Parts: sequence; structure tokens; C-alpha cells
Amino acid sequence: MPVIRPHAKPALVLAAALALAGCSGSEAATPTYPTWHNAEVNAVSRTAAGGGVAMTTAMKPDGTLETVAVDLASGRKLWSHPATMAGRLPGMGVPAPAIVETGANQAVAVALDPARQGRWNATLVARDARSGAQKWTRPVHSTFGPQKCGAFVCMPEQTALATARVVVLDPATGELKWKLPGIAEVEWSDASHVVFLRLAQHPVLEQYDLRTGKIGWRLPIEQPLGGGVDMSGGWSFGATADNLIGYIAPYTDPTTKKVSTFGLFSVKLADGSVNWIRPSVVRVYPSGSPGFAPVVRPVDQQGQYGGFARLDAESGRVLGQIPATQVPDSGWWLAFPSGMEKLGFLKHGKPGSAFDLTTGQNAEIKDERGWSFCVTDPKPLALKGQAPGFYSVASLCEFELADGRKMNGADAPPAWFTGSQNGWRTWRDERGGLHGIKDGTGTSPGMYG
Repeated sequence: MPVIRPHAKPALVLAAALALAGCSGSEAATPTYPTWHNAEVNAVSRTAAGGGVAMTTAMKPDGTLETVAVDLASGRKLWSHPATMAGRLPGMGVPAPAIVETGANQAVAVALDPARQGRWNATLVARDARSGAQKWTRPVHSTFGPQKCGAFVCMPEQTALATARVVVLDPATGELKWKLPGIAEVEWSDASHVVFLRLAQHPVLEQYDLRTGKIGWRLPIEQPLGGGVDMSGGWSFGATADNLIGYIAPYTDPTTKKVSTFGLFSVKLADGSVNWIRPSVVRVYPSGSPGFAPVVRPVDQQGQYGGFARLDAESGRVLGQIPATQVPDSGWWLAFPSGMEKLGFLKHGKPGSAFDLTTGQNAEIKDERGWSFCVTDPKPLALKGQAPGFYSVASLCEFELADGRKMNGADAPPAWFTGSQNGWRTWRDERGGLHGIKDGTGTSPGMYG
């Protein structure tokens, strides 16, 4: 069951650009903030950070993958080891390593290495995040990859078999704490609880106690959105302080041509009760996390797109909108400034247009800039020994809306795209290089969660 996320496929990116678009805001970066750029690696996944270390999955010139760790404060490469994927679906993109903090400025990094035993397809390896020293290993048949879940490591394993399950592991020892049958993905966790999205014909959100494995609450996805949900179109979740906001994308069945149920909804993390629902809206790309001021576009029963609306993630109410009559006919890509105050329609090499998201009125485009996808026709990664169809995580570039020109030497992409971990923001540029900036934005989700 493929999971499509931007930059998963050119078709998705094209649909996103022609029909959808961006999200929320932060202060633009300034040269006074500590910054770094590591051009040694070709990062193809998002980055993860913890214990003063930033990590990514990179592609080497020969097409193989490697897990790379850099010092978060300086960007200096700390170590690398060969990496692989075993059962990951192309639409899900290349996974980043999982980092679990275990103490003051200490963390364990967990990633998939090539198999060390003949009858297995990969090896899950835990290492000290700073030194790279191995702590423990676990043989793997097939998996979507490890994830951080509170103070533990969660991983779906045997995903290609009827015995698929999710295991919860101690990051220090690899000890199995508890498990549950089926395939699931971590959508949120804190020190004591985790929320899984259980992937099945009728997908379900479930909260568990991380220490005991006891279930807390359960919410079928079809309860807020209605019947006919198909996860093949993709999904994304993001959290506010108290709520989890989920987006389920539409999927068109190639045989019946029927479009699956889709939309945005919010549930209370405490008890799983539904806060608000926005059915039949598509999330826009590029954009921030659904839990960080989402921008959506409604779609009617005939498949016609409406205007754009910025929503409040806490309440679901409309904060600003642009009517469908203001949307240009074709040939544009969405672009957003560092804040959410305007929505730009970028035309490469040509004058574009911009609108005030609060009033819906035309905005002056002279000297107006916006962030949009650097590449609109991404090429699949030439990965060795992997299924075709994997793409690098998307990169954003800054453009002049007045002439559609890409800016050189631009500041850091907005926080709505990069997210932030304890004041540090990290991202991949269009050449695969890693960047970091400490601008004190605290901790917030970005486009990739």
C-alpha cells in the first residue's frame, strides 16, 4: 500500500503545484545567527536531530546509501556507515535514521545496515549518536524503518509477511518491551504515550502507554471523515500542544476511477475525541506540518477546485482565504514568503502574482519574494539494489515573483518548511548539501513532520 509524500513522484508534485500549495511562518534568517553548510554529503532523506547530533540518509556516488551523523553545532561530519532499505515502499521516500535522546546531550542513533546474516535482508543497528560506537543489532526481514517513540524505538517489521508486527525496543539494549500485530506508523509520542496509525483496510489511530503497551484510546479514521478512506493516496500528521491534526489525501482507483474519501481532521491527544473536521479538502504543497497553520483547497463532487484557505490548526476555522476567481488559469507554482501573510503564484522566468491571505486582495509583486520547490520535475534516485521510484526529499528555493527568477545566496528556508529542534533548523539544499542554523525558534514541526 504505497504512501505518497512530497517529493514522492513527479505526478504528485505537479498535481500539488497546479492544484495546491504552502503554509505558515517564521522570521527570516539573518547572518547574525550561527550557521553551517556541509557539502560533503548528498542527503536524500529529511534530517533528524538529538543529543547535539543531526543525522540523515545520504546517497553515495555509486548509488548506495549511508547513514551520516554531523555535529549539530558545527555541521562537522562525525561518522558514517553503509545503509539500506528492506521493504520500504517507493512512495514513502528514503527514511531518515531514528534518534532517541538518553541523557544530557546523549542519544542513540538507530538505522538499517546491510544484512549481516544470510537469511535476513537488513540489520537494525543502534549506535552512540556522537561516536558511532555500536550498541546492539537486530536482524530484519522487511520494514518501513525505525522511528523514535518517546524514550523508545518503534519499528514495523516483517511488513512483507503475514506475520507483520510493530516492536517497541529499549534504545540502550535492544530489548523487546512489547509488540502489537499488523503494520503501524508513529504519528506522535511524548515521554509516556505513543499514537500509532494502524494501516489496514479500515485504518485506525490508537494511543498506547509506552511503558506497558496498554491501549488508551482508539479512533477509526472513517469516523471523522466517512467511509471509503484509502491510504494509498498518502497521509500526514502534525501536533499542536494538545491535539493531533491528520490529513488523508485522495486516491483514485485506477479500475473504478472512484476517488477515495479525503480531508483534514483534529483529535484530542488526551482521549481521541474529534475536535473539528474539514472534509473534501486537499493539503497544499509546499507546506508546513498539518499541525502548523495548514493551507488547504476544497474540492467539490465534480472534482473542481475552489480557492485557498488558511486554517487555524487549533480550531479548524478559516483565518484567511483567496476565492477561486482569483486563482490564475495555469502555468504557476505556489510560493510563500517566510510568513503566511501572502500567497504567491510563481511563473518561472515570467511575472507572477500575489495575494494577501487575510483580505484575498491582489498584492504588489514588486520586490516580493516567495519560497517554492527548487525543482519542478525531479528525477528518481539511481539507487543501487533498490526498487525504482525513490526521490530525494524536496528542497525549497527563494524566487522573485516579479520576474520568476531564482534568487542566489538566499537566506534559510522558512521554519514552516524546515521545522525546528530546540532552536536548530536543518535542511537539504537542491544539491543535497546539509545546512543548519540556530535562530532560537524553539521546537516546531516542519513540512516533513
